Amino acid sequence: MAQNKRSPYHPDIPLFLILIPFIAAFNYYLTYTNIKLNWFLALTFTLDTLQGYAAWLVVRKIILWLDKKMPFSKGFVKRVLVQTLLTTIIGLFVISFLTELTSIIARGKMAPASFYLYDLFIISIWFFVINAIYIMIHYYYKWQGVAEKAMVENQKLKKGFLVKEGKHEVILSFSEILGFAIENDYVVLHSKNQKLYYLDTPLEKIVSLLPESLFFRLNRQYVIHRDIITGFTKLENGKISVSLIENDAVPQEIPVSRTKAPAFKQWFRTQH
Repeated sequence: MAQNKRSPYHPDIPLFLILIPFIAAFNYYLTYTNIKLNWFLALTFTLDTLQGYAAWLVVRKIILWLDKKMPFSKGFVKRVLVQTLLTTIIGLFVISFLTELTSIIARGKMAPASFYLYDLFIISIWFFVINAIYIMIHYYYKWQGVAEKAMVENQKLKKGFLVKEGKHEVILSFSEILGFAIENDYVVLHSKNQKLYYLDTPLEKIVSLLPESLFFRLNRQYVIHRDIITGFTKLENGKISVSLIENDAVPQEIPVSRTKAPAFKQWFRTQH
């Protein structure tokens, strides 16, 4: 899935697309004692499921809006109370409105009183469940972010990069690394002893694990150790060409874009 517009509550959309029909079916089990499998049941079940989708989409919009207006970080209890009450009240209103509209169109009269006395009570419980799921997803990602940040910091404190050699995992010293390159959809670590290590980690993530004083990402394909960089040449339109010592792993000249060139120049002059 593309990372640029992924939902902050992923995978809530596929989850609830599957979960809501099950909720509708369970509600039928709790509400009706004698269920007959026929076309009328299929029709009413479909309508109830569609109403459930509509109410869930409204609830989702409210939660995303609250993330901007009242984030959890500014008060967990207040946010949970406001979110639960707001989503439950508005969600039940959506369900009630659609139920009444369907009843009037199909039967020419309002929904029975039992719908408000029993059905809505059961449905309201599911809104608490939906809110609990969204809150758990939120804090799962928050915990994941903290854990990932800690991993990055721990990696930067180490003196090398973790690689696999057969069934073993070893720390390869930063001084032994020439750089990293994308080759045929793989990220390859090139070592000074001409060994190649094929990595499962994206290059973007690898960059975050490396000490900034030792490595620089020259372009989308190459991350190079400072020890093999000898200098750079200015090109047209603000671009530069970075020169490397002669080696069998990476080219001796690697182009750097106009937007990235100033950052490289500052890094190169600072580190040398």
